[in-house]
Amino acid sequence: MSGAQLQSASSAFAIQGSQKNEGSATTATGAETKPKKKICCACPDTKRLRDECIVEHGESACAKWIEAHRLCLRAEGFNV
Repeated sequence: MSGAQLQSASSAFAIQGSQKNEGSATTATGAETKPKKKICCACPDTKRLRDECIVEHGESACAKWIEAHRLCLRAEGFNV
């Protein structure tokens, strides 16, 4: 191999190596999305508002608060 071919080959190897690192970073990120809290302790503000609304007005009248709590839980990493 000439110097230019050797440099090109080593550059290609470096790119492949960095792509492998990117894949492992994605895997690590996937593990980090696991909820860090128990579902009962996540989103206390939206949970309180949802519960108060259901007690006072019934579940059918509180769709807005129920959905807000679900969105909060999803943002915390729960699959609800």
